[in-house]
Amino acid sequence: MKRAFTIVEVSILFVIFLIVAFLVAPMSLDDSMQAKNTSRWRNVQADFSNIIYTVNANSESEEYDFGENFKSVISSQIKEPVSAYKVSFMNGTYPNATYRFNDFYLTYSGAVLSYKLYGELQDGVAGMLMYDVNGSVGPNVWGKDVFGMNIYPDKFEPFCQNDPISIQRQECAKDGTGLCCSNYYLVGGSIK
Repeated sequence: MKRAFTIVEVSILFVIFLIVAFLVAPMSLDDSMQAKNTSRWRNVQADFSNIIYTVNANSESEEYDFGENFKSVISSQIKEPVSAYKVSFMNGTYPNATYRFNDFYLTYSGAVLSYKLYGELQDGVAGMLMYDVNGSVGPNVWGKDVFGMNIYPDKFEPFCQNDPISIQRQECAKDGTGLCCSNYYLVGGSIK
């Protein structure tokens, strides 16, 4: 004698499948969005190699001023200023003065960037740049869609490039700031 499933049993199974789907779907969507943002960040690296080359194209000239050349080249990438833009660390806190930027700009590629140049070199560093790969669309979190680089007179270098991988991995965890993800993802670090 064959026994069929009752409507109650089928309903229970359906509810269980729905619960599992609701639990798994956001995680896989978040992971695919993070992978997409990380891929965008990798692509940005080549663009900035070209930008620093352009900034330094006339470095032999007597009138050469790194800061002015940098601003001129970056301004060619900017579409318009962005207002009401807020960024946070992965752990939910807000950046301290070192990693706080004031003026934000929408680029022609749809990203948001901000930079600050120091008056004088600080340990060889001319300034810092913040880059949000998906623009003002959320989450606007360091290590998720926001990444950063130190600006040197001859190169851009992702934050934490010289830190041990163990430190970079720790900073890319949920309770970290996300700053080191700028380099960690470039060297093959996994998304957490």
